[in-house]
Amino acid sequence: QVQLVESGGGLVQAGGSLRLSCAASVRLFSINFMGWYRQAPGKQRELVAGISTGGSTNYADSVKGRFTISRDNAKNTVYLQMNSLKPEDTAVYYCRALMSRDYWGQGTQVTVSS
Repeated sequence: QVQLVESGGGLVQAGGSLRLSCAASVRLFSINFMGWYRQAPGKQRELVAGISTGGSTNYADSVKGRFTISRDNAKNTVYLQMNSLKPEDTAVYYCRALMSRDYWGQGTQVTVSS
């Protein structure tokens, strides 16, 4: 059983920054893919950013140039640095770990005020 614990969400004004953290209960090298997803009210959950075991990253077009996903293997933690936040970034952000099965964190709320 893998546990993912997110933190770092909160309320920020447009143009501000936040850094989300996702701490895994296992070594990151054992996880094929880790990603940050978000779900806004009334919308489907969408991929924001992902990082593979090899370090390859991918981003949603809407966040390219503003968000950066990274990981610290020593801390078994994946981060999402979010800069130049916009009101449309408001959502619950979830961490996902893809192994032989799927694992999700509990989510952390990000609210961007205009």
